[in-house]
Amino acid sequence: MLKSIGSNWVVTLLTIVVLYLLTPFTLHELGPQGYGTWLLITSMNGYLGLLVLGVPMASVRYFAQHVANHDNVKLNEAIGSCTGLYLLLGLIALVIGMGLYAFFTLYGIPTPLHSDARSAFAVMVLFVAVGFVALLPEGILAAHGDFVPRNMVRLGSLVLRLGLTVGLLTWNASLTVLALVQLGCLVFDFGACLLVMRYRYPGVRLGLSGFDWAVVRQIFSFSLFVLVLNAGARLSFETDSMVIGAFMDVGHIPHFTIANSFIIYLMEFVVAIAAVVMPAATRLQTQGKLPELREIFLKWSKIAFSLTVMAGLFLLVLGPRFIAWWVGPEFEHSAGEVLQVLMISYLIFLPVRGVALPILMGLGKPKLPTVGFLIAGLLNLGLSIALVSPLGITGVALGTAIPNVLFAGLVLVVACRALGTSVGEYARYVVPRAALGAIPVLALLLWFKLGLEVRGLVGLALAAAAMSLVFGIIWVLFVYRNDRYVAMRLRIPLLRASSRA
Repeated sequence: MLKSIGSNWVVTLLTIVVLYLLTPFTLHELGPQGYGTWLLITSMNGYLGLLVLGVPMASVRYFAQHVANHDNVKLNEAIGSCTGLYLLLGLIALVIGMGLYAFFTLYGIPTPLHSDARSAFAVMVLFVAVGFVALLPEGILAAHGDFVPRNMVRLGSLVLRLGLTVGLLTWNASLTVLALVQLGCLVFDFGACLLVMRYRYPGVRLGLSGFDWAVVRQIFSFSLFVLVLNAGARLSFETDSMVIGAFMDVGHIPHFTIANSFIIYLMEFVVAIAAVVMPAATRLQTQGKLPELREIFLKWSKIAFSLTVMAGLFLLVLGPRFIAWWVGPEFEHSAGEVLQVLMISYLIFLPVRGVALPILMGLGKPKLPTVGFLIAGLLNLGLSIALVSPLGITGVALGTAIPNVLFAGLVLVVACRALGTSVGEYARYVVPRAALGAIPVLALLLWFKLGLEVRGLVGLALAAAAMSLVFGIIWVLFVYRNDRYVAMRLRIPLLRASSRA
């Protein structure tokens, strides 16, 4: 399990590096108005993804059950049924995308960008429609627990995206070119995953031959809940750009999105745990190993909380200064304030999103968390609209932060009940030592900020390195000392012994 999660983390780290390189490059090539328009296009097309009706997560759950039972016949039936659904939903996405196109033209897009923005929007509609079927090989590999080869393909896709974006935008800085890059990378990803799947699982077939309406109904009974979950996620994480574009100006969107990108990729880092935990929960439930699942819940919740605290403290204290160096000084106050508001809430939200939520989905208990996420998304939309006028993009950040904290509390309570543990036991194991261990780390970062006044890349890098060193020492010697699930003191001598061999 650690190997799979570790490979997910490698992909997430490289994704952050690619983001670090591409964001200022794309912003400067397209300009604030062009980049804001691009963010609006991707935000609106994100809602087309809801048409997938939660089938990907549902399919992984059913695929994992058949893999656990070594039943290739049932597995191929499920794959054929999902293939038929994806093709149908892709056609529907194309039709609905035309309607969204008319809505898109109502936004105040700058006149010089009209033609380019419209063609880019059309390409992104195609990207979303084709992307439904492209999800299948990834789901099959995830059900088999084959995250390492899957992630090798993702690494290749990221390198391709970096090269194409830099090369093609340098040649022609247009929104349409940027959209075509996304489509090209999707085709590469699908083709490479398909080759890996056929090589590793020759008995698995991708096609319509196993299509079965009975299987479709089974998948839909679960996927409708995932649809609600995805709707809540879109309202929580994809609507902010649309609210800012509607009530302010598209030029303000990058100030919010640049700050939010740190949170999104930190969430991806934590959700890398979720991608492995959910199918594992299904397999362990199928095999009747709930005590092992309870251990996974507590152990990985503490790990997720620890990782969130480490990254979160740096972003809270020095994140605004990094933004000023990375993108430009004009972003330090506006984007930095958004980053700090969001990060405080994500200290609570991310550990629950990374572990508790996928376990509930893997156990087939999606009702309360999915409905709760939808309500949180609607509350996010309402609060963002109410607060954007008096508080600007900081109000939009508050509109996101408050519902996320409420949702995290709900999911934690439901997950603890499902696994036969208490919220008190969870809190006692996950929080106290990590919170105490964070105090020296926070003091060190404040010293770098207030005492040394670090601002440039060298100073920020030294602060990050020093923080990581202190964090590692404290977590090994204090936070995980005598831990019931993670035997750090046993592992360190083993590492020393292996280094001497």
